[in-house]
Amino acid sequence: MDGPASIPAPGTPGMDASSSTTTEERLWTGGKGEPMPIRELPEAFNAVHVLGPAMILVALGVGLGETYLWPRLVILFGPNIRWLFLVGVTIQAFVMLEMARYAMATGESIFFGAARVWKPLMWFFFVVAIAVYIWPGHISAGADAFEQLTGIPWQVSAIVGMVIIGLVYTVAKVVYNIVENLLSVLVGILVIGSAVVAGLVGSLGDLGSTLQGLFMFGFIPKDMFTALWFPVIVGACAFAGPSGMQQMWYTLWLRDKGAGMGAHLPRIKGLLHAGEEETMPSRGYMFDTENPAEMTKWKAWRRWVAVDTWVLFYGITMLVTIIFTIIAQSAARLSPAVVTQMKADDQSAVLQAMYNAFAHGGGRAMGLLLYAFIALVGFKASFGLFDAFARGQADMTYFFVRGARKFKMSQLYFVFLWGVLIFGIIILLWGPADGPTQILNTLAFASTLVMGAYCVTLLFVNNKVLPKRIRPGWITKTVLGIGAVFYLGMLFYSLAAYGVVVG
Repeated sequence: MDGPASIPAPGTPGMDASSSTTTEERLWTGGKGEPMPIRELPEAFNAVHVLGPAMILVALGVGLGETYLWPRLVILFGPNIRWLFLVGVTIQAFVMLEMARYAMATGESIFFGAARVWKPLMWFFFVVAIAVYIWPGHISAGADAFEQLTGIPWQVSAIVGMVIIGLVYTVAKVVYNIVENLLSVLVGILVIGSAVVAGLVGSLGDLGSTLQGLFMFGFIPKDMFTALWFPVIVGACAFAGPSGMQQMWYTLWLRDKGAGMGAHLPRIKGLLHAGEEETMPSRGYMFDTENPAEMTKWKAWRRWVAVDTWVLFYGITMLVTIIFTIIAQSAARLSPAVVTQMKADDQSAVLQAMYNAFAHGGGRAMGLLLYAFIALVGFKASFGLFDAFARGQADMTYFFVRGARKFKMSQLYFVFLWGVLIFGIIILLWGPADGPTQILNTLAFASTLVMGAYCVTLLFVNNKVLPKRIRPGWITKTVLGIGAVFYLGMLFYSLAAYGVVVG
């Protein structure tokens, strides 16, 4: 713990003072950019009774990685490969806590924090978001599975889904509320439904080997270091939990939830209610870390986000992966030829084997449930990702593009939201018609790069911008350093050794 200089008195270094007839406003100067006024930290939410933005992150994170990419690796290499998943998702939990540290202490997004350290770093994330997330890969994957169920062409159902998403956000009074409520329901359906299937097709032996595989640290299958499979493992490690920029967007959901100092900033309204939105301030706020009462409230906020992280995010993500690992082992037993087919680069064999496992538990109707799950995953991921993309781009545009503050944050949000939806519809109508495979491969590469970059960014932001009393400890710093090496090291090794970064 640091001494009183953590938030100096007015007139001392690091704290500016502006005089008025009655009071002097205290300011925290952290990093570059406009100082943050000192405001009172609100009381923390009840850690037990309030769902947090972690549920949104779970809804995005529990997707193709947990339901397809990791089961594919389990079928090929066995459950012992899952120790890499444990490493990846544990790093993600620490990242989540650090994203929350900055967002709750300031009310600012991590993008704003990056700009306080070095503005080009923020613009790097702005460009990456446009380059990657404008492509409608997730909803296309879900629509492709929906076509297997209904016969409706995947382009048609994807376009209809995108229009529905846009309309739902447009008419919502507060965008965050509809995101949290709907995605919470969809995650519940996925978890309960897949657990039922695992109970029908798996065994206690499958459960035991699944749990044991989490702790087989250092297990290296003989085919892992090949040009065919190492890039796939790199992508799967990136998809262990939320991938790419989802953790960074989490800071924006925290602000709209009113977590910590985010309570002092307006919430994004639906387009039809944008006129009701208060003017967004030009910077966030800081609380007095020298005040014992404020630090007591801060510790309560940290307990709330710890429950959000370890119970909702970590717990549900691990539960889903355990369920699908059990199903994957059943698929390998029921379709013994699948491994040979996979080694011959027949990726469609994986989906057929998973279908066989589902069907074994309850006939063809249960087999079709697999496609229903994939359709659900694609839709719920897109529902959250389109919102997240628009939030992130609007946030950076509002604060750092000259003249953007003439508009409300909600108005900029809907420019980016409908922009990405219209672009996606154009791609589906006139772009490549061979499905979302290449888009998802590109996403895996970009995710690994971004995740290494944001581990480094967090180390700088939380240790340079925040007051010393609320900076991370050495354990967290070590984990973030390991995360940077883990993601960037695997990515660049794949590039150097095999000339490829994705499978």
